[in-house]
Amino acid sequence: MKAILQLYDYPHPFKSNTVIKGYDKVHALRTAKMCAAVFRYLAHEPSRLRHFHVACLLHDLGRAGLDRSLFGRIWSWARKHDVPTRPAEWRLRHPHSKYGNEDKAFVKIYRQQLTDEGLNLNRWACEQIEMRLGFARRHRRQLKRAKPTLERLGICWLPWMERVTLYYYYPEKLARSPGWVRELGEILVACEQLEAHSNRRRGNDYYARARESFVAAFDYLDELQRQDRLNVRVVTAVRRLTASGVFDSLLEAARGGTLSSGERRFLRSL
Repeated sequence: MKAILQLYDYPHPFKSNTVIKGYDKVHALRTAKMCAAVFRYLAHEPSRLRHFHVACLLHDLGRAGLDRSLFGRIWSWARKHDVPTRPAEWRLRHPHSKYGNEDKAFVKIYRQQLTDEGLNLNRWACEQIEMRLGFARRHRRQLKRAKPTLERLGICWLPWMERVTLYYYYPEKLARSPGWVRELGEILVACEQLEAHSNRRRGNDYYARARESFVAAFDYLDELQRQDRLNVRVVTAVRRLTASGVFDSLLEAARGGTLSSGERRFLRSL
């Protein structure tokens, strides 16, 4: 486990012999634990659990090297100005952008505005943009770097694992996949979003969010279900496991503290 999570560590682009510690390690670890519980609850094929668990651990590998300050400034600005932050949303707003190059279109359109905000869109800043709008490309690049380590650990990275990790940003990549692959992608999205919406540090650093709300987290899962991004089996499983208390310790860790009595009552009511 530790060796896999160390793959999030990234050599600093400006400081020799310095490593940027993987920001998303603990988020990935908590997400993977939640995903394994939902996987078992929904009685998926046990022989696939190890590979699914590894995929969940590495689902944010495309953000290895994330610069907390720079990434937060760029994407907080984007949210403030109603700029799409995910590839599918970007293509709806900018249908003529070349598929797979949404990050480059972002830089072309908003370079001057970001420069006026004091953001120099150098190569490192463009990598922070690629971490969201060019996520598939960067994820594959980091996986290529990671594969020797995975091979030493006896882990074969299978094609369906990549599709599962990309489901949130690129649901279209699972359009022709077997139903079980799509459901694994949905499990990852549901658990990852529940953890992310509960993650105080990530919310503050990524979006300048002042507080977290379990109500908002489950409202978002319900919205993804209405959009046909999550099926009712997955949402129901997450609700039932949360209501049973299985995720309490993970959600407390994401919050960085204990849950209030009101929050516990809400979770039990799910």
